[in-house]
Amino acid sequence: MEREVMEYDVVIVGAGPAGLSAAIRLKQLNSELAVMVLEKGSEVGAHILSGALFEPRALDELLPDWRAMGAPLNTPVSEDRVYLYRSQSAATKLPGFAVPAPMHNAGNTIISLGSLCRWLAEQAEAAGVEIFPGFAAAEVLYHDDGSVKGVATGDLGRDKKGEPKDSFQPGIELHARYTLFAEGARGQLGKELIARYDLAAGVTAQHYGIGIKELWQIDPAKHQPGLVVHGAGWPLSEHGATGGSFLYHMEDHQVAVGLIADLNYANPYLSPFEEFQRFKSQREIRKYLEGGKRLCYGARAITKGGFNSLPKQTFPGGVLLGCDAGTLNFAKIKGIHTAMKSAMLAAETVHTALQAGDQGRTDLVAYQAAFKDSWLYAELYQARNFGPALHKFGTFLGGAFNWIQHNLFGGKMFFTLKDTTSDHEQLRPAAGYQPIQYARPDGELSFDRLSSVFMSNTAHEEEQPCHLQLLDSSKAIAVNFNVYASPEQRYCPAGVYEIVEEASGPRLQINASNCVHCKTCDIKDPTQNIRWVAPEGGGGPNYPNM
Repeated sequence: MEREVMEYDVVIVGAGPAGLSAAIRLKQLNSELAVMVLEKGSEVGAHILSGALFEPRALDELLPDWRAMGAPLNTPVSEDRVYLYRSQSAATKLPGFAVPAPMHNAGNTIISLGSLCRWLAEQAEAAGVEIFPGFAAAEVLYHDDGSVKGVATGDLGRDKKGEPKDSFQPGIELHARYTLFAEGARGQLGKELIARYDLAAGVTAQHYGIGIKELWQIDPAKHQPGLVVHGAGWPLSEHGATGGSFLYHMEDHQVAVGLIADLNYANPYLSPFEEFQRFKSQREIRKYLEGGKRLCYGARAITKGGFNSLPKQTFPGGVLLGCDAGTLNFAKIKGIHTAMKSAMLAAETVHTALQAGDQGRTDLVAYQAAFKDSWLYAELYQARNFGPALHKFGTFLGGAFNWIQHNLFGGKMFFTLKDTTSDHEQLRPAAGYQPIQYARPDGELSFDRLSSVFMSNTAHEEEQPCHLQLLDSSKAIAVNFNVYASPEQRYCPAGVYEIVEEASGPRLQINASNCVHCKTCDIKDPTQNIRWVAPEGGGGPNYPNM
């Protein structure tokens, strides 16, 4: 059965803030362009998860009248607090002058990124953009000359062995003069393109964190709209790991609470999910959550290598946008405005090329010049040492270095720190560590994985090929189990990976239907043996407003 072919001027993969911003900007520049956006979630926003604190700089440029247009930015930051957590009961609040300048949030807004993306999708559709949710871009298509031709959506209706069922429908080929990739952190197709075109040549290894978040309804008497609480230290510091945490007071007596664990940790027994459950018992966090009700749960990898790890973003026939490339500003703990700006620059570059008669297939090197002339480049460059300092010196000394570099030097240090070791290479054999004994969940503040996955509204078609592929199935036991005590059981926040003891010995069981599409397994597996690919479109979490 042949695949249907559809032709567009520009195809965009991913209906997040980057993809939608690119689509809107293209239509602003030329309303006649045929622009379409593919989204693997069941609807726009279904797979979107972020803190989120929003800096409106890029939105001000893209849609200056966003306030009058009803953008869902309803909770301006009213107060900033930053803590160093020393234990479950001890925390030191940093005075404002002791906080690195990029972490101040005056003028920013607490938002639901899912809600913002739904609003952006409305603006895009009003401008004539075609948006297709529920269709996963599963394959990059190439011309004979090696340039990108477009993408193909995944087949529907294959059984677990990959054989067609009665309901089989082949994927659709979407051809474009230019294809923009905005899949978010560790995008499947972005990863392929970076390798195929050697886009990461000459830059340091990319780095990631896993962000785990819950949405809570709390006692109105405890709610302080606009309060932002950031922190670092306990509980991750007990096991030599680094990361940060957040508690954001949103509207409607809701708070977003989360933990970001850097994925460069060494201890294979560490569980970011369990550390998040512990974090909620910290005195400064517990006091808000006690008596409240958990509404939603989710997790997502974060691309945080920043400027030093940023690959070349253009290649023949396409551009990488936002977190698919890694434009997050780690110093600010923000990536929405930077993703949007990268997308707007790409849209402007594509428009200029098409207006000049370009028919596609070109490596749009003009994007790099536009990027270097933008505030985005300046912002990322000034933040280039923030992450490496924390990785090299730890939370406390790294934090002191970052205060000096930003508060005294404005990020304009005369040298650049680099972290050249990939996160998966940092994991050490289990023989050097003792198993961590995590407490059982209490069902009030702490919870287990399966009840948490239920709160993410995750669903997949059960009868389909497993989208979590082992490149060498023998390594699951020979390497991961025997050497690292199967760390995938712990770094996965959704209970996907499970060691089953059988008479013949241990066996790795993959519960793919639990997957919340965080991509952590694709990042942290010590031998890079797990490959995440898109399941059937519409599968995965269904976040309401995360």
